[in-house]
Amino acid sequence: MLVRGSSIGIVRAFQTGMTATKHEHLEAWQLADQLKIEVYALIKDAPAARDFEFRNQIRDSAAFATKNTSEGFGGFRPKVFAKFMEYAVESLIETQDSLKDGIDRGYFTPGRVAPAQKLARRAIQVSPRLIVYL
Repeated sequence: MLVRGSSIGIVRAFQTGMTATKHEHLEAWQLADQLKIEVYALIKDAPAARDFEFRNQIRDSAAFATKNTSEGFGGFRPKVFAKFMEYAVESLIETQDSLKDGIDRGYFTPGRVAPAQKLARRAIQVSPRLIVYL
């Protein structure tokens, strides 16, 4: 399983037969969860809070990344898990795009969104490695 750490850790985990016992152990889920929390903070008080369609869209896409990861993990079948991880990546990309859209609409400043954008990029990088592993 892909757990928090470097790609060297992936090789060691695979060689030792180490597996994640909870979806929360997966780096892909951890990063997506941090992103979700950051998005919730962004839309709480910003002008985005009054744009219900935008707010709901970015909130849902951020939440779906963790939900799909956990649902796939709970299925206990690698092919099914990989498919749910693909959905999670799609949600992460949608969230990333919505963050930029929020800047374009004047809801967020680039500096305020930078931590969320960094989390989104990292989650998008990590998730396909888990898919390949599966």
